[in-house]
Amino acid sequence: MILEVLELLIGLALIVFGADWLVDGSSAIARKVGISEFVIGLTIVGFGTSCPELVVSLTGALQGNADISVGNVVGSNVFNTLLILGLTAVIAPVAVTRSNRRRDIPIALLVTLLFAAAALTDGRITRVEGIVFLLVFAAYMYFCFKSDQGADEEAEEKVHSIFMAIVLVFAGLAGLIFGGQLFVNNATAIARALHVSDKFIAITLLAGGTSFPELATCIVAAAKKKDQLALGNVLGSNVFNILLILGTSAVVTPLSTVALTWVDLGVLLSSAALIWVWTYTGHRDRIDRWEALLMLLLFFGYYAWLFMKL
Repeated sequence: MILEVLELLIGLALIVFGADWLVDGSSAIARKVGISEFVIGLTIVGFGTSCPELVVSLTGALQGNADISVGNVVGSNVFNTLLILGLTAVIAPVAVTRSNRRRDIPIALLVTLLFAAAALTDGRITRVEGIVFLLVFAAYMYFCFKSDQGADEEAEEKVHSIFMAIVLVFAGLAGLIFGGQLFVNNATAIARALHVSDKFIAITLLAGGTSFPELATCIVAAAKKKDQLALGNVLGSNVFNILLILGTSAVVTPLSTVALTWVDLGVLLSSAALIWVWTYTGHRDRIDRWEALLMLLLFFGYYAWLFMKL
């Protein structure tokens, strides 16, 4: 038990330091190459923090377990939007730019609708639909870089060299991924030693485990007043999860979606729609604290429903 606790603390330290390095390195890259922090968050950070979901979903597809692939993505997107973005906006309201409101947030919502339509059509995501997902993903990435307005002018701060920034990004991603895995594995071992049920462990520790990188990155980004990096990370991770991860998994093997309930799909769609709605309510073009609290309430309400269905 003592060894598990020590490894748990090491994993937590790796997550904290990894998030800090990733945010600093990504921001430096954005400044050096003239790309906005939002697009860096959408692409480099979004892909990096989605690596655990990619591994889990592809493993599930290769083993013929579609429930793992689909459930992991649905759960992660709900976790990313309602809990992670909710907590981020509670720490500091998240500003939404004009391009976020008109392009990025609606596209994330449309991608979620595309997944729901594919899931409900015949109860599965076929290989052809998987290829369509991947093509849409490639087009979206190209469009993001093509239409990016470049890095925003901000107050001067220490900017690392491009080499050091890349080192920080890779070190940060490694810390997040390995630290998250170390944290989840040892938290699970401790919970089992304390005779906590496997179902409880699965819904809490393991369901949120693959989203630890996004959680740590967004909280650190919010604390450093880099809300565009945090918003880009959440939107990017959600788009990556559906288009790239499910697209790749479906190409490997068609994915059954019959295990998804209307509540699951309803919460997923609501979480994507809420980000768009919040840009027009309260203080325009930002996610306020009271809106973030509503997101957290929806998240915990959904988890309460999951517990009752055990």
